[in-house]
Amino acid sequence: MAYGRWLHRSKMIHFKNVSKKFAVGKSAVTRLNFSIPVGEFVFIVGPSGAGKTTILKLISSQLTPTSGTIKVNNIEISPKGCKKKIELRQKIGFVFQDFKVLSYKTIFENVALSLKVKKNSEKEIKTSVKQALKTVGLADKELLFPLQLSAGELQRVAIARAIAGDRDIILADEPTGNLDPKTAWNIMSILKKLEGKKTIIIATHNTDIVNSMRKRVITLREGKIISDEKKGKYKF
Repeated sequence: MAYGRWLHRSKMIHFKNVSKKFAVGKSAVTRLNFSIPVGEFVFIVGPSGAGKTTILKLISSQLTPTSGTIKVNNIEISPKGCKKKIELRQKIGFVFQDFKVLSYKTIFENVALSLKVKKNSEKEIKTSVKQALKTVGLADKELLFPLQLSAGELQRVAIARAIAGDRDIILADEPTGNLDPKTAWNIMSILKKLEGKKTIIIATHNTDIVNSMRKRVITLREGKIISDEKKGKYKF
């Protein structure tokens, strides 16, 4: 499917002929071309090693492409010397499979971390954290510590941390990988509520969720896009 009609929009993610090779010579992704408009919900699927996580890291500037062009919100982030990478990273929230919450900090403190880095005022931090925790259904858990929560609740903390503040893009790397099916669906329902408000990009192996939600699906094999479908399904 062609996505060229979206290229005029002011904020989006655009990959043009993007390749990434690591020092040992292995190609992680090869000549990727796709665009994702504001507010879209996208699954990136494929077998282990297909390049799913690499794409998320390229979008968030954790990796720099070997060749090709990446634009996020109309800013080219592919050059190594791009001065706006830090600013753009602050517009991106990341949700990990293993939660990455700090056990010695309260739930409120965990969600507030990224806002403190951005040097928000205490009032702004308090407002943003409380709103984020309300969105994920943890408004009454802010003074607890991670050890007092279930795995599903910890993933909700991770989502709250990702959406707190002025974030345009949410990247999730196997967000349901450590969760039972019921909890996994609860997490996906939270992410689905953000559709249209945030651009949501999820790398996953969860066939049931991908096939049931029928969102856009970008399928990878050996670092190449083999299909890109609206209302797609898991092909493996």
